[in-house]
Amino acid sequence: MTSLAIMVAAGLLRSSWMPPRLDLHSAGPPWELSGVHVSTKIVVVAVWVSGVLAGGGVAAGLLAVRRRLPVPMRAILVSAVVAAVVLAVVPPTGSTDALDYAIYGHIAQIGRSPYVMTPNRYRLLFHLKQGIPFDWARNPSVYGPLATAEQLLAARLAGPSLAVTTFWLKLINALAFAGVALGADRALRADPARRARAHLLWTANPLLIWNLIAAGHLDVLAAALGLAGLVVADRWAASSPRFAAGATAGVCIGAAVSIKADYLVFALAVAWALRRQPSQLLAAVGGAAAVIIPGYLVAGMPAVKALVSRAPGGLGNGFYGTMLEHLGFSLHYAEPIAALLLVPVGWLVLTRLPVAADNRPAIRAALALSITWLVLWPNQFAWYSVMIMCVLIFYPESRLDWVAIGWLTAITIADMPGIGFGRAATTLGPVLTVVQRQIGQRLTPPVMLAAAIALVVLCVTGRWNMRREGKLGG
Repeated sequence: MTSLAIMVAAGLLRSSWMPPRLDLHSAGPPWELSGVHVSTKIVVVAVWVSGVLAGGGVAAGLLAVRRRLPVPMRAILVSAVVAAVVLAVVPPTGSTDALDYAIYGHIAQIGRSPYVMTPNRYRLLFHLKQGIPFDWARNPSVYGPLATAEQLLAARLAGPSLAVTTFWLKLINALAFAGVALGADRALRADPARRARAHLLWTANPLLIWNLIAAGHLDVLAAALGLAGLVVADRWAASSPRFAAGATAGVCIGAAVSIKADYLVFALAVAWALRRQPSQLLAAVGGAAAVIIPGYLVAGMPAVKALVSRAPGGLGNGFYGTMLEHLGFSLHYAEPIAALLLVPVGWLVLTRLPVAADNRPAIRAALALSITWLVLWPNQFAWYSVMIMCVLIFYPESRLDWVAIGWLTAITIADMPGIGFGRAATTLGPVLTVVQRQIGQRLTPPVMLAAAIALVVLCVTGRWNMRREGKLGG
């Protein structure tokens, strides 16, 4: 609860510490306490503290649930809902990406392609002085056509204001986040312990609330749609002879991929789950194609080129950067090494991850593939972890929880405060800039490496330590 309080305060005080400045003259949201000023250094240190408290709080809650200790879930959930509501109506906090989304929507609104025109060119065209982030200002959109459609809708609802556009985008994110929470609550209502664990991992997880609601990253929308496809594949397509079942799963997965291409991982999971049902698999492929192909035909080749050529980002090549630096090798080896590891480790996790009693093959495959992808691929941001968390809540408690929470906590703190690397030095000052660099380059990579090693060790040893009632076999 303390971590959420700090995050809410940081959101309300955004103008005190986070660039770029926004025009909030509109009567409606987003709102902030613009008349109150707090030192940037105080807010940034408090944000880092909130990340540590958030990871520790989630871990403590999970441990209490596992040991059947009393957990004040009502108070926790009420606090989380209040925090999420407040953070949904303040300007984007913890990242400037939502402002880029807003600009892409306005570019589409004037009839130009966000896959060609950059935010900086849009700024010059309209002589804008506020609301344009420094990072990625010279990069076109790397998101799918459905993401552009959402951004266009938000721009039309908002009018000329970039700040109001971000509010509509954040509102959609909050609804997607709530949809996953309600779906998990309903699916797990017969098991109070699993229900409480799901809410601790998702609904009341300050790390997710910061990355998805406060910062407004669109990954949560892709995750919600992808999760819907996985659930349909498990609960309908797997047991129904009707093509509509597989097609519906495919449409949901296709929508997720059309927002963010990383969710092809979920498409592979559905293919794995339906591999012994050729008709349903074919229907799922058809459903996905019916969403993906028209979208990219409308967006055109620039959308494909922007996606293929997108610049690598993330936390300094993850643990590969530290290892290669010590060995004296170029960082360019990070991606080739990761690519070599992905298939064997992915297969190991997919085949060794236990089958739960409430068999959900698509969920299980998505969890195996997504956690492999995230812990091994070098270019990662904290909000990408929603891909793991949205499926982990439907899988029984195991030591995999600690791998996921450790990874998420470390990389979230490394991505904090989210000012943007381009102007971090001028905003944070020399001392905090050094601290930020040390967190990202010295403290976080070992944790990420430990998560990758722990995943492999769990697969090899089989010591998942799953709850007895949730375990069917190894």
